[in-house]
Amino acid sequence: MVKDWVRWHEDYEAPGSSLSRRLAVVREQLGGALAEGPKSLLSICAGDGRDVLPMLASEPGGRSVRALLAELDAELADRARAAAAGLDLPLVEVRTADAGATATYADVEPVDVLLACGVFGNVAEADMSRTVAALPALTNPGAIVIWTRGRGDEGADPSVEVRARFRAEGFTELAFVAPDDARFRVGVCRRSGGDPVRLPAVPRLFSFG
Repeated sequence: MVKDWVRWHEDYEAPGSSLSRRLAVVREQLGGALAEGPKSLLSICAGDGRDVLPMLASEPGGRSVRALLAELDAELADRARAAAAGLDLPLVEVRTADAGATATYADVEPVDVLLACGVFGNVAEADMSRTVAALPALTNPGAIVIWTRGRGDEGADPSVEVRARFRAEGFTELAFVAPDDARFRVGVCRRSGGDPVRLPAVPRLFSFG
């Protein structure tokens, strides 16, 4: 059964919900990243852009950031375009495209900030590993990556594997938010310097389960 992502987004509107609390944390961390004066941003599985767009409109220098939001759901992508227009953000492109397909990024220059929110909890561990391994190809040295992962209902916390994979790919963790009374985790990493990296020669980085 295909998940109704439009309906899923409704939980953002519930005060105190896990999603609304996660959104506040992501925005806070993005505000810190924008304070460094980045020139470009990429959000994969961007939804309706509610984590990125208000911050670009309100943070100093945010309106000068060239941003690409990739979202497969046409209704959510349309909402993001309308929001960007309403906030007068002409440097924002919303691309209705499969964020899991490498072809989506064929013409994308490496960025200074990348968001992978709502991704890793919906894909297999192998897909998570492949995606994290590809992020150096999508980011500049020194870039900041903000990611999220759910805690799960039982067993080991799956965010442990995500954090380990980022370390293995040469990222330095700047922050990790894991409230005891909520299911979400938010990680913030910085890519170390290095030579340019190519995207993996595979058709897909991940597929939603």
